[in-house]
Amino acid sequence: MFKYILKRFLMVIPVIIGVSFLVYFIISLTPGDPVKMMLGEEASEESIQEVRDELGLDKPIIVQYFKYISKLVRGDLGVSYRSKRPVLGEIVARFPITLKLTFWSMLVAIIIAVPLGIISATKQYTLTDSICSVAALIGAAVPNFWYGLMLIIWFSLGLGWFPSGGYEGIKSMVLPSITLGTTAAAIITRMTRSSMLEVVRQDYIRTAKAKGVNKKVVIRKHALRNALIPIVTVVGLQFGHMLGGMVLTETVFSIPGMGRLMVDSIKSKDTPMVLGCIITLATVFSLVNLCIDILYAFIDPRIKSVYK
Repeated sequence: MFKYILKRFLMVIPVIIGVSFLVYFIISLTPGDPVKMMLGEEASEESIQEVRDELGLDKPIIVQYFKYISKLVRGDLGVSYRSKRPVLGEIVARFPITLKLTFWSMLVAIIIAVPLGIISATKQYTLTDSICSVAALIGAAVPNFWYGLMLIIWFSLGLGWFPSGGYEGIKSMVLPSITLGTTAAAIITRMTRSSMLEVVRQDYIRTAKAKGVNKKVVIRKHALRNALIPIVTVVGLQFGHMLGGMVLTETVFSIPGMGRLMVDSIKSKDTPMVLGCIITLATVFSLVNLCIDILYAFIDPRIKSVYK
């Protein structure tokens, strides 16, 4: 198990290098001069050239990239062009907000999706199954930003139950969590239904029912546990998708997390900040996938033999 964890942890390194390489060169191809954005359009050419020399932006792109990587391996994410502050400090200040919103969103998704998926599978081809399937399809099709705006209009501007934006305690997390959570719930519901349908047709489920075991016990103790592997997999993937989805959600709800920080940094072509945010999200996503793989061994003891 330890060797497996170490191997997977080391695989994060090439992922980070690959992600940073792609993002760095994509940003370099976007229009705009970060130095002019920093100093303003009326800045003199001498001032622009001086700052460009100071930041190393006068060198070829490949040289700039390797200089960035040499600092990255030492844990230095650079300094923001826009705020003049260390990127790591900005991320440390913003990331807990994004992580908290992701946690609540995933909790909303699981609370909605798993029961609906189980009900849909146990009542296959009934009206209940059709309603759950249509709800999941609509939830997957509705864009996050539109859904978020509708929630603001209904529950904030209309009823006044929740704040329309900002980060001022648990109430400000409700609408963004529902916005992200319902979209993920649609996908998790469909996976739960499919996984449960495959399990409930197995012989050992029929045997348990034939022995007179309570139906709820059969579903909860036998069927659900054996259906958890695909469900846990899609939950892990949706966690990473939520981290990426924060870009739109945090912008719509004016939440000062990493998603909004990335949007502001992209607008000002703040390359160190954009790279720092994306590398952080890629690292967290890789670690979440590692945790999911380890969790498999606790859900299904047969998988432990794979790690030996």
